[in-house]
Amino acid sequence: MSNTVQDKVVVVTGAGGGIGREIALAMAAHGAKVVVNDIGAALGGELTADSAGAAQKVVNEIKAAGGVATASTDSVSTWASAEKIIQCALDTYGRVDAVVNNAGILRDRIFHKMTEDDWRSVLSVHLDGAFYMSRAAANPMRAQNSGAFVHMTSTSGLIGNFGQANYSAAKLGIAALSKSIALDLGRHKVRSNCIAPFAWSRMTSSIPTNTPEEKERAGQLQKMEARKVAPMAVFLVSDAAAEVTGQIFGVRANEIMLFSQPRPIRSVHHTPEWTPEAIAKVALPAMQRQFYPLERSPDVVSWDPI
Repeated sequence: MSNTVQDKVVVVTGAGGGIGREIALAMAAHGAKVVVNDIGAALGGELTADSAGAAQKVVNEIKAAGGVATASTDSVSTWASAEKIIQCALDTYGRVDAVVNNAGILRDRIFHKMTEDDWRSVLSVHLDGAFYMSRAAANPMRAQNSGAFVHMTSTSGLIGNFGQANYSAAKLGIAALSKSIALDLGRHKVRSNCIAPFAWSRMTSSIPTNTPEEKERAGQLQKMEARKVAPMAVFLVSDAAAEVTGQIFGVRANEIMLFSQPRPIRSVHHTPEWTPEAIAKVALPAMQRQFYPLERSPDVVSWDPI
């Protein structure tokens, strides 16, 4: 492997398996010192008897391959515990150069059956966790005048999906959070970008396969290896991406996408001022052809992976 991120200290959350594990392994293989963070929870966030060992297993893999890593088992979902994760990097390696906000859980439920706990638990890990981790690392990065954040968003939020109001809201919120970090910390040479990964992992293995269409979609996802997301994360942390910030990338097997971000696409003026009747008569016909249809992620990204 190259020394793309040689001696950079990189914190990867949710790194005990799936995409996070692949990113941690890749960071180490390219020369980084990695804090492997994972509480070892099940898909829905529940702790199991084997929870404590998830992060350490990945650390052992990294060390066996000649890399440098340490385990962290604190949760991203509170301010205090996120501070502990960043402090682990500072205490162990003396600095923090990058944070990859990958930790996540799923509590899929059709909207009218979604509970308060379903909502809050998912936002707590995804959106609150991304904020807490980024906030904890912000001042050390400002002090050293460098740093990079990589956040995992999702087309469930960027485009839409069934039964994922909690997850979609969190993932779209993460995209906005990333842009705000890029704007606020750019003067300190701290960058922030998002990756929307398409990969078969624990998170996607829960999708339903009850119909032929659902089975076909699962089959497509199974072709997309989690390890193929890792090179983009390594790149975004590296000095080669020094001018890249505030962007949203998709990684889908051997395909890389750059996602659009909301901008005005149509404007209608009326004098002297708008009334509800004028909006119905003038504005609606002028704008309606540009309305977005109610599509899901697989409707929009519908071509076969390569």
